[in-house]
Amino acid sequence: MNDENKQRIALRGPVLSFRDDPFIAGDAAAMHYEADGLVLIDHGLVTAFGDYQQIRTQLSDHVVTEYKNALIMPGFIDTHVHYPQTEMMGSYGKQLIDWLNQYTFVTEQRYADPAHAAMVADVFLRECLRVGTTTASVYCTVHPASVDAFFNAAQSRKMRMIAGKVLMDRNAPAGLTDTAQSGYDDSEALIQKWQHTGRLSYAITPRFAPSSTPAQLEAAGALWKRYPNSHVQTHVSENLHEIAWVKDLYPERSNYLDVYAHYGLTGPKAIFGHAVHLEESEWQHLASSGSAVSHCPSSNGFLGSGLFNFLRAKQNPNPVRVGLATDVGAGTTLSMLQTMGAAYKIGQLGHYSLSAAKAFYLATRGAAQALYLDDKIGSIAPGMEADLIVLDLHSTPLIDFRMQHCAGIEDAMFVQMTMADDRATQAVYIAGQLAYQRD
Repeated sequence: MNDENKQRIALRGPVLSFRDDPFIAGDAAAMHYEADGLVLIDHGLVTAFGDYQQIRTQLSDHVVTEYKNALIMPGFIDTHVHYPQTEMMGSYGKQLIDWLNQYTFVTEQRYADPAHAAMVADVFLRECLRVGTTTASVYCTVHPASVDAFFNAAQSRKMRMIAGKVLMDRNAPAGLTDTAQSGYDDSEALIQKWQHTGRLSYAITPRFAPSSTPAQLEAAGALWKRYPNSHVQTHVSENLHEIAWVKDLYPERSNYLDVYAHYGLTGPKAIFGHAVHLEESEWQHLASSGSAVSHCPSSNGFLGSGLFNFLRAKQNPNPVRVGLATDVGAGTTLSMLQTMGAAYKIGQLGHYSLSAAKAFYLATRGAAQALYLDDKIGSIAPGMEADLIVLDLHSTPLIDFRMQHCAGIEDAMFVQMTMADDRATQAVYIAGQLAYQRD
């Protein structure tokens, strides 16, 4: 096979994508499902998608791969995850602040060592591919070398990734603190080095308001104003004790989100992890400013943080952009399928029933919209980047038995998000090239 043939491929089989938001348009109207679909790819971009019989005439010298008893989909997008915490997943309990002090801040000090950072970045991205995650918004550590290690690993795999150096100039160990000036300077240098290199994007990353002084948040806002094509990522309203701490540290601000808004850190391409205990005025500001939130169900359950308000976030006259996230290492899995199952349970506890269509949307097109990347990833349509996954719908004996009793595609999707795990990832394509194949 010559190099040109490798660039023109086609995938045949059941295909699912979203053409609208199911929270607004309804599940059936938002989904685009072809039981016998065909996806044509040329040099990393989708050129056609539809029913096989209708578009097969567009096949020319494409190399065709057929997947049966499977589901071809856009790659999963994880909107909030800490790659350095991969090595501390499953660390015993407590709530947020104690957990940070006992585990996170101890672990992250190891990332002053570039070799250690490179090793974990490689493990993390290998695991992302194994669970079908093709894009993530990633927190590194305070060390610039941790960002270089991550972006080098992502670049070698040609993955579309967002990441940034954490900013912390107080309330953290000395080995994890910077200053307002050094944080600005280091972040600017990293932006100039990595922003839009290949498929990479930089995120200005204050960890959360309690670990940054007003001077640092002001510097972060100034940096974003200078480099508006960058993203911003941070945490908001994860834990009630955290919220009380923010009020003590920033008594002049009306609420937690207002701290970030005051320093110019809300708006398009800003994404806030958790958003569990927001006031109505905070929800309104998120919606009006075009900011987004990451729902982290596994993490919120693990640390006992609280229940995400789906009804207010998405089914309200002023909905907010929402993406799904694993939040490893408080999250206990990198699998977006398992994270969808956790989101369903969080919804049930909050008296909201999250359908399979809505859950899969939050992990694909919805996540892409939250990151303002929906013109590139998250859907299967002409012109979109061909980051695709193939799910084996019969990945275990029990799932195989259960699938014999499914009434349709939405039932099959619900089985996958409540019963499946990494074993369901049959293949992953990055920019149209096979990047992972099970076994």
